Amino acid sequence: MADYPTPHINAKPGDFGKTVLMPGDPLRAKFIAENFLENPVLVNNVRGVQGYTGTYKGVKVSVMASGMGMPSIGIYSWELFNVFGVENILRVGSTGSLSADIKIRDIVFGMGASTNSNYARQFQLPGTFAPIADYKLLSTAIECAKEVGANFHVGNILSSDTFYDAQADANEKWQKMGIMAIEMEAAALYMNAAAAKKRALAILTVSDNIVTGELTTAEERQNSFTQMMQVALDTAVAMENM
Repeated sequence: MADYPTPHINAKPGDFGKTVLMPGDPLRAKFIAENFLENPVLVNNVRGVQGYTGTYKGVKVSVMASGMGMPSIGIYSWELFNVFGVENILRVGSTGSLSADIKIRDIVFGMGASTNSNYARQFQLPGTFAPIADYKLLSTAIECAKEVGANFHVGNILSSDTFYDAQADANEKWQKMGIMAIEMEAAALYMNAAAAKKRALAILTVSDNIVTGELTTAEERQNSFTQMMQVALDTAVAMENM
């Protein structure tokens, strides 16, 4: 186990709950803490990456931002899993839909996370690794989504290293392979969880539809994706009681 505090998280084991919700945006982490957690305490603010711990329905839960991209979530999730004793990380982020049938504000569960990243290369595997969500987290989250009446979709997403891709037809190629939506973090999170023998799941709200051109504002992405947040928190509570 590495020493603590780490260069990126100024905390100690015990400061985090067993489950951490991980939005990309530090302001979304702050919003979740202030609007859903009881007695939230700021446990990390290195580089403005805010992390809070409080309780939700009597269960100790944490929320901390990951920043954007696989290198960033790779750092924070590795440290949470391997240094701070976290068992479950639920990415709660935004995603761009690649289907006209997956609407703005629908929830997408990343059962698998395809990627154009070389993140897996560090593991020196003799083949291609398929980053997947933890089944117990996924099945629990699906039941929680049903309970709140969410419109949701389950399947393969793309974790991309490129927001602005030089290949104009890149999205179309992934779409042909059944990719539902694009984001930038889940594959690295899933790989870190696999390597640490921990659990991870990406719960994503559709912020824009790449097919239809519909989109939400930055403020809406920060503050209005509350159904996703509730599903993630209810999942954290359910996992605590298993």
